[in-house]
Amino acid sequence: MIGKTLGRYRVLEKIGRGGMGEVFLAEDSSLHRRVALKFLPPEMQRDAEAHRRFIREARSAAGLDHPYICHINEVAEAEGRDFIVMEYVDGQALRAKIRQGPVALGETVQIGIEVAEALEAAHGKGIVHRDIKPENIMLTRTGHAKVMDFGLAKQMVSPEKEDLGGPTMTLLTSEGTTVGTLAYMSPEQLRGLPADARSDIWSLGVTLYEMASGVRPFQGQSGFEVSSAILNRAPLLLPAGVPAELGAVVGRCLEKDPANRYQTAQDLRAALEEIRAGTASIWAAWRYRLTRRRWLVPAAGMVIVAVLVLALDVGGLRTRLTGGAGAEGRTFKLAVLPFENLTGDREQEFLSDGMTQEMISQLSSLHPARMGVIARTSVMRYKKSGVPIDQIGRELDVAYVLEGTARREGERVRISAELIQVRDQTQLWSKTYEREATGFLAMQSDIARKVADALALKLLPSEEAQLAKARTVSPEAYEAYLKSIHYREMLSKEGYDAAERYLNLALEKDPNYAAAWAGLSRVWGGRQQMGWAPSKEASLKTKEAAAKALELDDTEVEAHRALAGLLTWLEWDWGAAEREWKLVLELDPGYADSLSSYSHFLMHMGRKDEAMAMIEKALELDPFNLKVQSFYAMDLNYVRRYDEAIAVARKILKMQPNTPLGITTLMTAFFAKGMYDETLALEKERCAGDPELLRALDQGYAEGGFAVAKKRLADTLAARFGKPGGVSPYHLANLYLHAGDRDRVFEWLEIAYAEHNRNMPYLRLHFYSLRDDPRFQNLLQRMNLPFGNKK
Repeated sequence: MIGKTLGRYRVLEKIGRGGMGEVFLAEDSSLHRRVALKFLPPEMQRDAEAHRRFIREARSAAGLDHPYICHINEVAEAEGRDFIVMEYVDGQALRAKIRQGPVALGETVQIGIEVAEALEAAHGKGIVHRDIKPENIMLTRTGHAKVMDFGLAKQMVSPEKEDLGGPTMTLLTSEGTTVGTLAYMSPEQLRGLPADARSDIWSLGVTLYEMASGVRPFQGQSGFEVSSAILNRAPLLLPAGVPAELGAVVGRCLEKDPANRYQTAQDLRAALEEIRAGTASIWAAWRYRLTRRRWLVPAAGMVIVAVLVLALDVGGLRTRLTGGAGAEGRTFKLAVLPFENLTGDREQEFLSDGMTQEMISQLSSLHPARMGVIARTSVMRYKKSGVPIDQIGRELDVAYVLEGTARREGERVRISAELIQVRDQTQLWSKTYEREATGFLAMQSDIARKVADALALKLLPSEEAQLAKARTVSPEAYEAYLKSIHYREMLSKEGYDAAERYLNLALEKDPNYAAAWAGLSRVWGGRQQMGWAPSKEASLKTKEAAAKALELDDTEVEAHRALAGLLTWLEWDWGAAEREWKLVLELDPGYADSLSSYSHFLMHMGRKDEAMAMIEKALELDPFNLKVQSFYAMDLNYVRRYDEAIAVARKILKMQPNTPLGITTLMTAFFAKGMYDETLALEKERCAGDPELLRALDQGYAEGGFAVAKKRLADTLAARFGKPGGVSPYHLANLYLHAGDRDRVFEWLEIAYAEHNRNMPYLRLHFYSLRDDPRFQNLLQRMNLPFGNKK
């Protein structure tokens, strides 16, 4: 088989063998990428019914598109044998890691979460794996899980054998894979009953047990003894060093009755995420220890033990029972849910939305080393959603939520706020304020201080001073300012225009309103970034507004943020830019938008590890923000984690089709992997509606394939340069890079450099393949960007 060419696949080497057949590494000659080919064993090839069902289910599994699932590209046939073409996962099987001993707790939980998330996606499409085990979980070089063989495990037995003895006897006699697979089978599978999602949960429970302990929970010298243990005995005790919280989760996965297990993979994932966040139920863990160790302590003795444990705070129990947020050194996250507008008047939405935004801003700057605050974009999705608090807590991975209502009547405002612990939905603090609108800022500061007190956060003197400095503000000016936020967050040209009008109105009412000046700097900075204003005009007005804001209040974070972006992408003053970025994150360490942008600044500087730490923190604080996700996908490309970048970009495009950043990122990853057909398909999507561009692509492809198609496209767009609707010189340079025309690449990069194109700081990242060209080195030197051997 090695060396053969099957269709467009050239077989390179054998990389595995299992119950489902042999696996080979191959080269896809059309797309110039490596893939894995899995061939069916001869006995399945001869079984017509098994073969038919295999084809059906493999094609169904090919519809799964998830970062933690090994993707099936196609089912093909050559030389009378069927084979599956799969994504090639460069890494090691989880089995190899377990052979080295128990897996670290954090890694065990993380792998469990990722596999549960993969199962959640598959179960949502009606696909049950049926053979979850360490051999079927690969770990990529970056440590992430990839679940293999979805839709294939069921084929191990044909329909007529699916009775009481079918799966047990078949697996007990399958050479080489008997006890290995058997050890992960659920009781209902052993009894010949249909396997559903809860069977996968059992198998993942066995896998979690084995990761945590290094051994399997049900053992025996033969297949019969193993199956008997699964059906009739409790699992072996986990080692004493395994935390009780994890023991409780594994114990529930291994309940004999499926009705007593977690009913969905989502429930299991949520339980594991609580362990990771440190918010897992202590009572569940305590019950687990009592049950598993069969302690026979008299009731009176239990009371004494409980009193001593609480008094001495053994294992942090007292802290966790009393809420835990204030425990020294413990970190947690909080979400400010959208405040509810009680007036019923849509025109008053700005007040409730503005209150949400301002409370996020106030709280995110308080004790950031201990408390992370979810950003606005990710919480606004819950506005008027009716989603229960416990579900919000799971989805955002937060321990606490602040929710409230807002109402304005004439010159008075009435605000109610309530702090809730997600775990048991108990109220930790609540208060209703009714004040003159001029005292609105002071009221926000008081709410922030009370939340900090309720969470036992000891504020630094600088944080106390920040809360104490709230000034009175003209109600009309503040109302206009809040409306500007409402329109700015629409992220449209019209929204930015409306935001500017309201900010100017606010400054008419109060010329010394620093936040309004900072808001103006952000509006002009946003216009520059989106190309909605000439760069020179946007640059000048960003600077002027930011300088005025900082003259009035040198802690205005939005003004520093606007300056940092200007210095990075327009002025290329790296030292001054970094000082501004650091000031922004010192003033507001939880500002997800700035964390994501700062990650790109760090990428420009060649500091990729720092950049990834920043973008990962931004994702943690604003997981549903499309801009943050887009910057993350781009960062993944820059560190050459292309498969992950593709998965994230596809997720973005599912949520918001035709997003420019999503399409560009996906195309960059496809091109880097040599997936030229996919790259060209995306280019055609981008050119849809322009017959001349589509014709250039088709004619070029017919003449000479991918490179000529890209050159024809680039030539056509170059002829339009400088005309309305034309593309930027940086984009043209990128097209000529795909076309392989180096001279034209540098011709357009020089034009982009001359006009200070805002994309030029990405030069090292987008054109790295040209690093050995003296012209490339010269450009880097003129921009004072790092070069040499940094990657």
